[in-house]
Order: sequence, then structure tokens, then C-alpha cells
Amino acid sequence: MKTKKLLVALSLALATTAFVACGQADNKNQAEDTTKTEEKETNDVVTTASIVNDNEAFEKAISKDGTWIIATLGDLTFDKELVVDGDFKNGKKDEKTGEETFQRKIALYTQDENKKVTAKFTLTAPKLTFNSVNGSLQHGTFKGDLYIAGKNFSLVNQTIEGNVYFLNQEAMDTFKIADKDGDTPSKITGVQELKAE
Repeated sequence: MKTKKLLVALSLALATTAFVACGQADNKNQAEDTTKTEEKETNDVVTTASIVNDNEAFEKAISKDGTWIIATLGDLTFDKELVVDGDFKNGKKDEKTGEETFQRKIALYTQDENKKVTAKFTLTAPKLTFNSVNGSLQHGTFKGDLYIAGKNFSLVNQTIEGNVYFLNQEAMDTFKIADKDGDTPSKITGVQELKAE
């Protein structure tokens, strides 16, 4: 019995020491991280990814305060219009200019460590408006009408069960289908046309 109490006391002492030591290291790292984050935020939006599996998290991720990549873990259905706002740097450099590149990607799929698509998902909404530049919908299905305002929008092995409307000439002129080999080609079941709102 005394041995058992001694072991419990010793275990608690070790655990407390470990937490205190980790806490001190975390405080130092946290101070360094805060400084780095503050430096980044004064220059540009911090680049991160958001993995979502519910409507609330998805809506937050596509907002102007969201993330550059929004990856879903399943089908999502909305009964209202969705709007993708904000321009985000993705942490990569342009090969020609050396400048950081902007991108906004909705990934309707999961992948393995070799970047092979393992599952595809469906996003359903009456209307999805994409205001961000260099936006894309990738490897899934969108059921609804897609409105594109940002330049350089692309579909990557994506099905659109609805219409695609371009809200300005630049959005229409810079739109592209950028399918990857070995996957289902992109398909749009409705019309593709310029439509000023």
C-alpha cells in the first residue's frame, strides 16, 4: 500500500515537473511566434489551410477572414448563397517574378500522402459567388450556379451541376479548366456566359 502511494506521488511529481518545463518552453516559443505573426500580419494575410466538416466552419473559412485553402471532409449542403471573399497568399513564390502568389482553393476531396485523390465530395448551394483572385474548385461536385468575379479562376477535375456566370469580362477571359491527368475531366452541365449583376 505504501509502495502504491509512493509511486502515485512520484508520478504526480514527475508530471508536474514536465508540465512546468513544457510551459516555460511554450511561453518562450509563444512570445517568438507572436512576434513573427505580428510581423506577417502587418504585411499580408497569414497563409493557412482550413479543414472543415460542417457548414459553420466552411462559411468562416470562405470569408474575407478565412483561409487560402478550404478542404472539406464530406458533403455540405446550404439553402443560402455562399460568397468567397478575400485575397490570400499561399506561401509559394511565382517562378518568373519571385513574388508570393495569391490563391483561393476549395478542395472538395481528400488525398493520401502521395497526393492521390481518395474521396470526392459534393457542395450544394443555390449560388456560390467567387470574388477572390486565382480561385479554384477542385476534384468534387458543386450543385448550384457559380458566379465568378475574380480573375484567373479555374476548375480542376470538377463537376458543376448548374450554370457558370462571369461577372466581368476579365473573369471570363482568364477562366480556365486545369484538369490533372488520371482523374475525371471537368464538366459544366449548364451555360457559361457573361452576366453583369
